[in-house]
Amino acid sequence: MMNCHIMSRHVTSPLLETVALVEDIVVEYVTAMVHKAQDIASKRGKLLTEYFLFSIRKDLPKLNRCKELLSMNEELKQARKAFDVDEEKMASAE
Repeated sequence: MMNCHIMSRHVTSPLLETVALVEDIVVEYVTAMVHKAQDIASKRGKLLTEYFLFSIRKDLPKLNRCKELLSMNEELKQARKAFDVDEEKMASAE
């Protein structure tokens, strides 16, 4: 519980050593996730988003957050697509 409290403090300029350590931890974690997903994909042919979700299926907070981010990403894609279509219509009308 103490570590969560320490990590939640906002620091405007963290120590470079801290930044490097956090970066190393994140890179290690992401690399491990990609390897797990690749192991699953090797049986099926290609790497899909679902394989990452499958690899974190037992960690519900992470799984739910990933699903939320994927949903938001899809909404942003649709909004950009709609915006691009509107821009094209306006350009052709002029």
